[in-house]
Parts: sequence; structure tokens; C-alpha cells
Amino acid sequence: MAERPVLVVMAAGMGSRYGGLKQIDPVGPNGELIIDYSIYDALRAGFESVVFVISRRIEETFKAAIGDRLSRVIDMKYAFQDLDDLPEGYSVPADRVKPWGTAHAALAARHLIHGPFAVINADDYYGPESYKLIYDYLTAHPDGDVYEYVMAGYLLKNTVTEHGTVARGVCQVDDRGYLTSVTERTKIAKDGDNARYTEDDGATWTPLPGDTVVSMNLWGFHRSFLDEAWARFPAFLDETLAKNPEKGEYYLPTVASQLTHEEKARVKVLTSGDKWYGVTYKEDKPTVVAAIRSLVEGGLYPAPLWGDN
Repeated sequence: MAERPVLVVMAAGMGSRYGGLKQIDPVGPNGELIIDYSIYDALRAGFESVVFVISRRIEETFKAAIGDRLSRVIDMKYAFQDLDDLPEGYSVPADRVKPWGTAHAALAARHLIHGPFAVINADDYYGPESYKLIYDYLTAHPDGDVYEYVMAGYLLKNTVTEHGTVARGVCQVDDRGYLTSVTERTKIAKDGDNARYTEDDGATWTPLPGDTVVSMNLWGFHRSFLDEAWARFPAFLDETLAKNPEKGEYYLPTVASQLTHEEKARVKVLTSGDKWYGVTYKEDKPTVVAAIRSLVEGGLYPAPLWGDN
């Protein structure tokens, strides 16, 4: 019997721009966190187990605020994103404190994942439809001669903030709905109904249409992805240690793009009708709180969510 998809939650970041451990900041009417709604949506999509990728320095705080409570409703494991979790022969640069990025976060769970899995950010609200789309696709599309991956796509205009810049994976999709490339834009700003990005700290800006499809790091992979990401990690490190040793990051979309270009994998892009919400900056929180309240009042979620908050 094929293994059921596992949910991998990337929660190692401390939320430097937000100014605190944003994963434990309540947004629901009864003190619920964004991750509570993510787990609730994942459960009703079919997921039965979750791996939280965290850093060791937030372990006690995270378990007290999240893990101990959610372990009552879903099978739970932990993986730690350690800076020194590197291939043999590599070491952490002396001044490096920043994690190695989202691909490295997923790799932290490689010893716990043996079949299909979905990956999300702990501090993003994706909506129930997205989890169902990803779960059903992974279940129905095992790897063949070509790896079968999937991504939930969102419209850029529904993912930007009024309060600063954001990083997004800008996607190109072919006429069959498969991903052809993802380009990581690390500084995207809202521009009316559209957006724009800069690669030189704001000296120049390039426009991006509001209906551009972007990755919000809701991916569906098979075990093959982790094997490929680990095999490609040394090449990333060689380049990064030479050019940007303190801040260079190994991104999920980068690995997906490489595999797509090599025709080793194909990534189906499923556009969800759900709206994405996130707290990139603390000024974003009132918008998220209001959105969750509206969804609860509309009957999408019970209040309190787990019945005994």
C-alpha cells in the first residue's frame, strides 16, 4: 500500500522582520494561531501526520505553544534545521547565522520522509482548497519515469503587503498547466493592483502584473525530491561559499526549476481559489485577524477551533 502524504511545516525562522516568534502570535477569535488553521485544513484534506521543522533554540517555546496542543489531533514528529547539517567536507562559515533556506529546511526532514509529502510555511494561511488539491494530486500521481510534483499557485496581487517588500517565487506555466520555471524575487512591493520588484535595493524597479502566478511555498513532492536536493546541495554550497557565504539560501523553487529544466521532473501548478494571508510584518496582523474572523463567521471554521481552546 502506498504511503499517505505527510505534511512538512517549515517553522525554523524567528521572523526577523516581524520582530519575534510570529508562529506563536494568536490570530483567531479564541487565541488560535495561523498554524492551527493550517493543521485543521490539512486534516480535513486527508493528511494524518506532520513533521515540524524547527530550530533547536525555539524548541521549548514551540512545543509549549504549538506542539503539545496539536499532538492531540495529529501524529507529530520534529526535525531540526541545523546550520551544520551539511554534506561531508563542508563547514559553516565563521559569520553565518542565517539558515540555509527552504530546500535545506525540507532536507532537515529527510530521515523522517519515505513517500509523498507537502511543504508549507508555518506562518502562512493557505486556505482549505489548496491542501485538498495537493493531497489528492500526490495520491493519484506517483513518480514514474519523470518525477511527479505539484504546486499550489496564487495570484501575486493576493499575496503582497501594504507594509514593505516580500519574497516570492515568480512562476512561468505552460499551456498544459505545468511549471516551466520559478524565479525567486526577494524584494517585491505592492504597486496599486499590481506589484514591482527590485534587484538593486530600490535604485531601479521592474513591474510585475497582479495576476502573475507565484509560489507561496505550498508544494507537493515525492521522496525523490529530497534525494535530488541533497545531491545538488554541494554545487549550491560551492557557489554560495564563494559569492555570498553569510546570506546565500538554497530555495525549494531553485531545485524544482533545475529538475524541470533537465526534464527529470514536471510540476503541475494548481491554482487555488483560496486567498493567501500571512504576517510578514507586525502591521499585517490586523488584516489577518479580520480575515480569519470573517471566515469563522462564515462557517468555514468552528470557534473555538479545537473545541477546548
